[in-house]
Amino acid sequence: MLLHIPERLTWRERFSLLLYQCAVRLLQVLLPIKLAKRARQEPGYSHDVPARFGRYTQPSAQDPAPQGLVWVHAVSLGETRASAALIAQLRQLYPQLKLLLTHGTATGLEAGKALLRDGDQQTWLPWDSASAVNSFLQHFRPRLGLVMETEVWPQLCVSCAGFGVPLYVVNARMSQRSMAKAKRLPTLSRLAFRHLAGVVAQTAEDGQRLAALGANLVGVVGNIKFDVAINEQQIALGQSVAKLGKPVVMLASSRDGEEAMWLQAISALSSTQRASAQWLVVPRHPQRVAQVQALLAQAGWQTSLRSTWGEQLQTCATAGEQHTDNTVWLGDSMGEMAMYYAMSRVAMLGGSFAPLGGQNLIEAAACGSVVLAGPHTFNFTQATQQAIEAGACVRVADMAQALNVAVAMLAKPEELERRSQAGVSWTNGHRGAAARTVALLQAHF
Repeated sequence: MLLHIPERLTWRERFSLLLYQCAVRLLQVLLPIKLAKRARQEPGYSHDVPARFGRYTQPSAQDPAPQGLVWVHAVSLGETRASAALIAQLRQLYPQLKLLLTHGTATGLEAGKALLRDGDQQTWLPWDSASAVNSFLQHFRPRLGLVMETEVWPQLCVSCAGFGVPLYVVNARMSQRSMAKAKRLPTLSRLAFRHLAGVVAQTAEDGQRLAALGANLVGVVGNIKFDVAINEQQIALGQSVAKLGKPVVMLASSRDGEEAMWLQAISALSSTQRASAQWLVVPRHPQRVAQVQALLAQAGWQTSLRSTWGEQLQTCATAGEQHTDNTVWLGDSMGEMAMYYAMSRVAMLGGSFAPLGGQNLIEAAACGSVVLAGPHTFNFTQATQQAIEAGACVRVADMAQALNVAVAMLAKPEELERRSQAGVSWTNGHRGAAARTVALLQAHF
């Protein structure tokens, strides 16, 4: 059902949207099965499944303007953390603002709870069928939508325009690889981007690619992730560990397959090299911890789980007495990356050793950890290059080189400290994107 189309579409656009909706309808049958499977590993995916299809138990909006909800969509954990800086800026300027916060992942939903205040609402972004999207817009009646980074869905864009909801993509990024994928369905992609109210891009290159896809480029303001507040208590805990025993080297936010790369590379080090560091592995997805622990055990490593350390990291603090050189620390907690980075002298960037595009290295640098990035950082091209130029990051060819460079760095504490301070200075110097974004969109508040 295609409702609230804001303008006459070309026959090609109508046909593309019709085919897209047919595909969405067919795939919708499989969505409950997929969610049930994910929920066995992450129970959060079983929360309020009807909302995925536009069926809600929350009260509906009564007064859409001018006090209507400001809708922020942050699909997963990284976007939700970045949205915190934007939301904080909005609340500072508009204290009466009421928020509608939506997500696509269980980790994003859980992290988003900390951003809510009285009168705010939180739910899943609906499946991109016409009926679910239109039900979502009719129920909550947002007066403005702000989508973090990359979440552009054709029906969502068309319906928002039809309902008169200005929809902006903020902190927007578009890699060359993502643009190539969008161009595979040029009519549908241009339809979606043309129905956005606008995009606020991270970089000039992002803006150029988005404009080439039909988006209205409102401005280029930098990366909001530089504005994310670092948890000072976590920093203090991490730094207390960094002062004890061996220097910590972390495989940060590792993805499936990268732990096996790490095991192969570390087995090639000499015993002296392996013993020069306390090794820490933090999988990106917490549901993979048991799998990673089993993989480490199979390779002959003992593990010490973060969950056994206590609030003040007592077990960790006495690690030199309790653990052998064959013990890997395994991060099995959520929301503590600042602590992990603060305790690590060197962080090998997960997602960059397999062709997955890398992870956000801004937090690592802000916490004083020196970053080693693998060859695949296409999702964070400019930030990675800036960090390399600032001296906060070193590019390596593969996991084997990463481990060798890490061990070599540990033998040069003065260089490590210089690079650490360079990272802190680099992140401090790029703050302000959240304020610039809000300034561009002030007409809607």
